[in-house]
Amino acid sequence: MAFDKTVIFRCGNEEYAVPVEQVVSIEKLGHITPIPHLPNYLLGFTRIRKELIPIIDFNRILYNNAVDGEQSRIIVLNTDVVNYGLVVNEAKEILNFTESEIQQVGLVNYSKTRYFTAVANLENRVITCVDPKILVNSLDGIKEIIEYLHKMLEDENNVNA
Repeated sequence: MAFDKTVIFRCGNEEYAVPVEQVVSIEKLGHITPIPHLPNYLLGFTRIRKELIPIIDFNRILYNNAVDGEQSRIIVLNTDVVNYGLVVNEAKEILNFTESEIQQVGLVNYSKTRYFTAVANLENRVITCVDPKILVNSLDGIKEIIEYLHKMLEDENNVNA
């Protein structure tokens, strides 16, 4: 996967990048409707620009801690599977990586971190590149949640038709 222009965000003390073309928007943390019995990485659902989307806490996936703080943001990501919101500690900047700064990582072979596709090795920073589609597909239970979301949307459309 080529990472030219990326959105840089922070979780814990580490920096991560997602391709800018998959970022729909960056939103402040607003009201999220929790749904009981969901996996702990899924905070619930929220409406962003009239679209109901699942909200995933990246801190819980990585460190098993909840994201908190005024800098927290939801990065709305577009994949062919589902649009979803990724809660991060802070959305920082947009950066362009050159090919010489990107190193493929062997972590893609480790099933729990398959979504880490590369590392950008900059002068004073190391930024881990995340593939949003691989990330969402790697989560336990996500397929059922996406099916549930599609059913909710269909029901909503039928009511509004």
